[in-house]
Amino acid sequence: MTLPYIPRLLCISLATLFLVHLALGLAVSLIARPAARLGESIRPHLAARFLLALRLLPALGAALIVVVVCLPSYLWLEPEAPTERVGFGCLAAAVLGVAMWVVSLARGLRAAAGARRFLRQCQRVGRPARLPGRRANAGMTAWIVDGAAPLLALGGIVRPRLVVSHGVVDALSPEQLSAALRHERAHWAARDNLKRLCILLAPGILPFEGSSRVLERGWRKFTEWAADDRAVAGSARRSFALAGALVRVARMTSDVSPAPVALLLGDTDELAARVDRLLRPAPPPAGPRPILALSAMVLMAVSLAAILQPAALYSVHLALERLVE
Repeated sequence: MTLPYIPRLLCISLATLFLVHLALGLAVSLIARPAARLGESIRPHLAARFLLALRLLPALGAALIVVVVCLPSYLWLEPEAPTERVGFGCLAAAVLGVAMWVVSLARGLRAAAGARRFLRQCQRVGRPARLPGRRANAGMTAWIVDGAAPLLALGGIVRPRLVVSHGVVDALSPEQLSAALRHERAHWAARDNLKRLCILLAPGILPFEGSSRVLERGWRKFTEWAADDRAVAGSARRSFALAGALVRVARMTSDVSPAPVALLLGDTDELAARVDRLLRPAPPPAGPRPILALSAMVLMAVSLAAILQPAALYSVHLALERLVE
């Protein structure tokens, strides 16, 4: 197919985005399980950040390479290129790139719309209320809804809304309810709902292929651990209260809320590990050494400087020319 300058540039950019994302996604998938195991040896909030960065790396890395490397090389070396032919391989990769992002955006927007409808429904049938630990949960609006279902969820990204069912309020002691609210407050402080939405918006390796379940499950686990740690703040009494709240809510009939909404129980498959961790707290694992983070930053800066050299841009341009053929 023969395309003019701008459509050709768009086609090349989309094809490059798909191919780079595919390469980075495959590389991340190879290290996903070791990375999840590595998270066990560091603090939960750092492990959650690490796995989140790995999950978003293919999408962000591909976008960065297209914007910083591919576009400058094309605009510099072909500023006024005439109409040229684009091969089938480039067109196919561009179509897959469009499909990849359309599917992921639709998934994220559908989940966000479902969460919005869920919160609006809760606000219609519920009523605002003051709950234990009001000072610790300042900034969050709490709504109590009728029903015995074990609903304790934090919804919203900009303006968080806490939804609690009468069943949870009646089942938990004041101390347990306060610990549970502190847990949801920790989710809000960490902006976990926003991170959930980013994960949903990030595409999988292929357009209709599921995302990295290992990284996402590990991220959810360490996110809950981090919220538990912030909620108890080293207090054995709060640890026992939160563990008791988890067990009591788990024994009730569970309803699933749409993402991105933070539920008290989180991933129920990890509930036993959370309770055991709260009842038998271990010494906190060591954090990463500053020299490792500094080395990673220096390596990234050196790599980016090397890529932006004229010789490197020329090599990228030759690769793009082969892609178009």
